[in-house]
Amino acid sequence: MRAYSWKSATVSTGILLAVAMLLSAAPAPPRPQAAQAATHEIALTLDPAQTKVHCTVDSTLHTVHGSFALKSGSLQFDPQTGKTTGTIVVNVLSGETGNSSRDQRMHKEILETWKFAEATFRPSQIDGQVSLTAPSDFKLKGIITLHGTDHELVADIHSEFAGDHWKGTAKFDVPYTKWGIKDPSNFLLKVKPVVNVELELSGSTKDAH
Repeated sequence: MRAYSWKSATVSTGILLAVAMLLSAAPAPPRPQAAQAATHEIALTLDPAQTKVHCTVDSTLHTVHGSFALKSGSLQFDPQTGKTTGTIVVNVLSGETGNSSRDQRMHKEILETWKFAEATFRPSQIDGQVSLTAPSDFKLKGIITLHGTDHELVADIHSEFAGDHWKGTAKFDVPYTKWGIKDPSNFLLKVKPVVNVELELSGSTKDAH
């Protein structure tokens, strides 16, 4: 009986060792596809027909509301590092406030759109986490070229992704007098030196790789 038990134990041990060797030689399970996709850069485009640029500035008499049209927009970002590239171009010539005489002065004397017809934003870095499956709030840093000069800009962004489409908003302030743009105030009307800008964003998205 002892000899039989010894032989059985030896056989069982051998079987266990063989199974262990087979398991150790088996390849590791593949990484989830979602985790791999998260490392890819994401390319976004803006649809000029669905993107709106709104501006407001307060004065002693009332709040002036204006709008501008988007000319083009595309950017690419890495969800892991936040590094961002691209260009967003606004057609400054399209600006209007609902008052023809005020608009004429805005284009001729304030924004000088006959000389500076476009405003361009070149993003460089996302500060915060961008989710591709849920609404996100983060900051987007970059350089805006307005009225012929470059300025650092940080915009507050809200984004929502759904399939190959995305939408969101961007908000930032423009201290235009500090940036060398003429103050439209006169002895009857005092205009605050900061314009509040909000963009309604909409476009398409795809994996950049």
